Amino acid sequence: MSRSVVPDLATRKVWFLTGSQHLYGPETLAQVAAQSQEVARGLAASSDVPVEVVWLPVLTDAAGIRRAMLDANADDDVVGVIAWMHTFSPAKMWIQGLDALQKPLLHLHTQANVALPWSEIDFDFMNLNQAAHGDREFGYIEARLGVPRTTVVGHVSDPAVAARVGVWTRAAAGRQAARTMKLARFGDNMRYVAVTEGDKTEAEHVFGVQVNTWGVNELADAVAAATAAEIDALVAEYLDLYDVVPELRPGAERHQSLRDGAAIEVGLRSFLEAGGFTAFTTSFEDLGTLTQLPGLAVQRLMADGYGFGAEGDWKTALLVRVAAVMGAGLPGGASLMEDYTYDLTPGAELVLGAHMLEVSPSLTTARPTLEIHPLGIGGKDDPVRLVFTADPGPAVVVALSDVRDRFRLVANVVENVALPHPLPKLPVGRAVWRPAPDFRTSTTSWLTAGAAHHTVMTTQVGVEAFRDLATMLETELLVIDEGTTIDGFAAELRANAAYYRLARGL
Repeated sequence: MSRSVVPDLATRKVWFLTGSQHLYGPETLAQVAAQSQEVARGLAASSDVPVEVVWLPVLTDAAGIRRAMLDANADDDVVGVIAWMHTFSPAKMWIQGLDALQKPLLHLHTQANVALPWSEIDFDFMNLNQAAHGDREFGYIEARLGVPRTTVVGHVSDPAVAARVGVWTRAAAGRQAARTMKLARFGDNMRYVAVTEGDKTEAEHVFGVQVNTWGVNELADAVAAATAAEIDALVAEYLDLYDVVPELRPGAERHQSLRDGAAIEVGLRSFLEAGGFTAFTTSFEDLGTLTQLPGLAVQRLMADGYGFGAEGDWKTALLVRVAAVMGAGLPGGASLMEDYTYDLTPGAELVLGAHMLEVSPSLTTARPTLEIHPLGIGGKDDPVRLVFTADPGPAVVVALSDVRDRFRLVANVVENVALPHPLPKLPVGRAVWRPAPDFRTSTTSWLTAGAAHHTVMTTQVGVEAFRDLATMLETELLVIDEGTTIDGFAAELRANAAYYRLARGL
């Protein structure tokens, strides 16, 4: 059966750090500890927070703060740190610790109580419950040091607060996936294509991903090594999971094509597992001795959580993997997607997205059909593939481009819709969507930004997760949503050009 490579986010941790000082005495510090544990437990109890929330003892001096940050850096299970200044924690004691921190930071601005006990408030109460004071001091030093962070405000009993923290933890897990990713390219980029190119050395510095290339015949050797028993088991799985067309079923005239597709999956999966790869690319211009373009295998590997980019597009493979990790445990999926063609009916414009074969079935809850059809490019045997339409509902499409002096993420909020008309002559995985805020604004903005034609489509997480991810990676993000205007988007692009040039230094 399929083997997911998406981590269980319950095995990931965020550390909950509380700031105070000794000025108020041991009794107050004991209350700080008890109340901060309650806050941490409140977050941990939320179903919207998928990771383990680990409370650490209250921090009251610079040496302890620095040590906590260094320990967080060294623990591979820790994806980020949440900080709350329960009382007044003089911010100079946080300088070395924040300077040392290499994990994402969330500043939680909260307090122990929801409503104030007005008739009982005295200065003991004020000394204890002064997060409004301490967090402003902490916010100043974060801003002074230029620390990338996400700020969440509100009481943890508010579901919206826990949900927002949960989104941040998913982004932190996605960032960890990027920083530990090994990506295998089988062959090079499609010839003469610009946007799939990029600086792989800079990508390892910014994102952490290792991008390297293997000859496609190394993959072909792994495919040739697939045993009859492995192929039989996979064919049985296909028959169980999908509506396999009669001509591909055992004993039928084209069953060997299905077995060839299964052999490609066995070989590709074994190559990725042996090398510790969680993302990969292929190119129809470089198939070596493979019998057919890997379609079915790629679709199923993406559904298992591998990142994939077509035509050597390693940047999109990175995004697909990160999106799959951020969405772990949520309904829906993440997939390579490409804007192919439009319905330009005025006022009812739609985008039809697909790729040659490689769209993940995680985008649908329907039972796909497994079919075989000719493919006019690649020069190989007719490939097998899963055919389906993505479920209606909210989604985000995100592209990653190299714009010379930096990487740029562009995200468009979209709504997948039901297939308006049958597509009997387009037997591929596909999606049809309506972009926000409208087709003209969305498309004009996308083109103005130079965003790529390959994207990740995710139906699991929203644009907020990508905002947090961009903050963590200190990478430009442009969002096209209901509030976008063409003039405003162009102005943001101009402002960003100056900001990111200055932020990089001379």
